[in-house]
Amino acid sequence: MTQQLNDRKDVQFVLFEQLKIDELTQSKLYGDLNRKTFDMVLNEARSLAIKEILPTAVICDREGCTFESGKVKVPEVVHRVYDLIKEGEWIALSDDLEAGGQGMPLTLWSAAMELFHGANTAIAAYPMLGHGAGKLVEVFGTEKQKELFLEKLYSGEWGGTMALTEPDAGSDVGALTTSAVKNEDGTYNIVGNKIFISVAEHDITENIIHPVLARVEGAPAGSEGISLFIVPKIWVNEDGTLGEPNDVVCTGIEEKIGLHGGPTCSLTLGGKGQCRGSLLGGENKGLRAMFHMMNEERISVAIQALGMASAANLYALNYARERKQGRHLTRMVDSSAPQVPIIQHPDIRRTLLWMKAQIEGLRSLNYYTSLCIDNVKIAKNDEEKQRLEGRIALLTPICKAYTTERACEICLQAIQVYGGYGVCKEYPVEQIFRDVKISTIYEGTTGIQSMDLLGRKIGMKKGKVFMDLLTDIGRMASEAKALPDLKDLGEAMEVAIGKFGKTAMHLGKTAASPKVLSAFAHANPFMDIAGDIVVAWMLLWRAITAQPKLAKILGDADDEKKMKKIEKNKDAAFYDGQIKTARYFINSMLPITLGRMDAVLTTDSSPVDITDAGFGG
Repeated sequence: MTQQLNDRKDVQFVLFEQLKIDELTQSKLYGDLNRKTFDMVLNEARSLAIKEILPTAVICDREGCTFESGKVKVPEVVHRVYDLIKEGEWIALSDDLEAGGQGMPLTLWSAAMELFHGANTAIAAYPMLGHGAGKLVEVFGTEKQKELFLEKLYSGEWGGTMALTEPDAGSDVGALTTSAVKNEDGTYNIVGNKIFISVAEHDITENIIHPVLARVEGAPAGSEGISLFIVPKIWVNEDGTLGEPNDVVCTGIEEKIGLHGGPTCSLTLGGKGQCRGSLLGGENKGLRAMFHMMNEERISVAIQALGMASAANLYALNYARERKQGRHLTRMVDSSAPQVPIIQHPDIRRTLLWMKAQIEGLRSLNYYTSLCIDNVKIAKNDEEKQRLEGRIALLTPICKAYTTERACEICLQAIQVYGGYGVCKEYPVEQIFRDVKISTIYEGTTGIQSMDLLGRKIGMKKGKVFMDLLTDIGRMASEAKALPDLKDLGEAMEVAIGKFGKTAMHLGKTAASPKVLSAFAHANPFMDIAGDIVVAWMLLWRAITAQPKLAKILGDADDEKKMKKIEKNKDAAFYDGQIKTARYFINSMLPITLGRMDAVLTTDSSPVDITDAGFGG
């Protein structure tokens, strides 16, 4: 059986039945596109992922990258696949035509990238980082900077990074010490050290462009005094030709739990006093620019994690269908009963359904957020644009944190389905579990995303953005209540929404009180609650979309005949699966979420009251 990295039918269902992305083609911006074009792009992405990228996953993991004398060599297989990605013009698939992109919707890009990351996330990271650097140049660069860098980054001819982290600053970017001194020719001398910089040195491209955060001499302390610079590995002359190597030296690569095919580098900038950079945007405005890129990257990382989780889920599903072990539960005492595939065991079925619910809810959530970004570009007025931008800002930390955390759990459960084989290197879920973990950490840890959700996003526009989200979810619950087969799910959803609003209001008020530390001790549990609610929303939306289509297939047959149709008709089985999945999550998972809300509403202060010595050790 050929490994499928995600459920093709489910992807099409989300894109064209639930989200109806082909409606984008009614706008002027996407008017030259159509459903046939979208299908062609998805088919090409799937073919590239399965035939070319997937076979490199184990090789990248086993061979890894090597470091010697400031140079990094990547596994040889990376070169060919990177060239295929570059030749297929995948890197700037969703960027504007005027900027050198393909002009496709970001939603379509999300579906393609899910496949690439599910095949081999180490390789998919190279174009992802290069694209991020290019987006900074496109949005904040001068015309000259765009002329010099944009085409090379978007085409993949040059690589890119994001150089933020420093040894003593970590996530506290405002504490960075990298300095910049202006030269007479308008360039800046850059001096400092950066760590944990993904793909910052490699032998794939002839040049690597580093967007670097640094503090200009005399700038204010803290985050207000940070500027952003373009620092090429090899200096780029005014005519676009390559000059001398810049004073950017890779001093080592990290030995990591996973992602062995992608180097995580330490950089020394200006060790010889000869590192030059050009200002990107105005002085002291670097953090605003970098966060523009980071918000884009947070969506990318969510898609990255989704891709790996989806692949792990399908590996586990295929294994459960093929692996025979134990008798059927109803014939356990019958010594003559044959062994059955483990998918027939109730606990394995529960595990697989939990994984399915998470994967499908997360896919809808991340594609939906991408669609909101697409719709910003074609918004009919400022009011609609601002509403969409608020929705994107609110959902971005949830996409990043909740998707990555659940992806780790999904990959862990995939190992559990395999049993002892799951932790053996000969089976793919072992590697995927190691590769996926970093997604919860880089581009802002889960804790940072949780604090952002509580401290900034819930209170945007005096809570209006959050209340608008609850209104839309409530509208979906009302639609479900109008359908006899989904009425109970709509009612359960309404209860959850009401309590979610109460919990958010309580935690927001506590965060603005002397008990602020207690409030933020509950930021991470609140993130789990928010994620559960929006995933339940997505699954209910799926069920509402599927229900009339299932009813049309089944017609007026009695229950027995309906079940036979579901067993024999793939479309009926799929739509019935959507309803069963929503029913499982809302009936079995949302009650746990309600319990989490009870815990948050207590605002127990033990985490901040306990003394340092009280932790033991």
